[in-house]
Amino acid sequence: MLKIPGDPWLPEELDDDDTANSVVAFPEPPRKRRRRNLILGLTGVVLLMAGLLAYLIFSPALALRSVEVSGNTLVTTEEATAALDPLLGTPLPQIADEDVEQLLEGFAPIESVTVAAVPPSGLAITIEERIPVAILQSSERFILIDAEGRQLASVADRNAVQLPLIDGGTDAVNSEVFSSIAEVLDALPESILNQLNHASADSVDSVELSLANDQTIFWGSSDENQAKALVLEALLSGPQTDPPAEVFDVSTPLSPVTR
Repeated sequence: MLKIPGDPWLPEELDDDDTANSVVAFPEPPRKRRRRNLILGLTGVVLLMAGLLAYLIFSPALALRSVEVSGNTLVTTEEATAALDPLLGTPLPQIADEDVEQLLEGFAPIESVTVAAVPPSGLAITIEERIPVAILQSSERFILIDAEGRQLASVADRNAVQLPLIDGGTDAVNSEVFSSIAEVLDALPESILNQLNHASADSVDSVELSLANDQTIFWGSSDENQAKALVLEALLSGPQTDPPAEVFDVSTPLSPVTR
């Protein structure tokens, strides 16, 4: 066909720029659009949660203002709360169990602690203390010890503590018979332990206990402690003889002897 310049029946020629601008734009696929919206939505949620978490961690509204201590007997509430004073003003989410344990680790009676937040500004501390099984005398003081010989607390009045006295002062925990005596005392139920007045042993096989009413318990070695404790409990709770028995020999728990 013959091209005649300016012929109105022929389409105008497009330059390169016009050609590029004339490309038809197809709509975005729905799947791709949904995925993009999902990503944007998740990003927004993450940012929102991060902001909320930062607020909770650093917000002065959650700063520690009060501490409640329970379960303590040998450690006073005043001593425990005073030791935790460095935590006051710290937001609750920033306080870890280890922080509390570290501040209380200097108290020998404390074996473990349980920490619970009490929003918005409180902390509940439950203390589990070690159990004293005997006392040692040191000058005018009487020292409570546990089965490992750890010194837990002290009192000035012997009668203020219903636990057996072990001879030898504070050095008694270093003797070869101490572990045997401690194992025996640790096996006794509280009802019997509180009746004891004295605990001694000339050797690891001759542990002897005395009751507050001057009755004597020959225990022997620290073997079969649980069986011996059950037998002793039965003997002490059974009918009393006339005259009352002065000695309870449970060294052979299957054949206990009273005399």
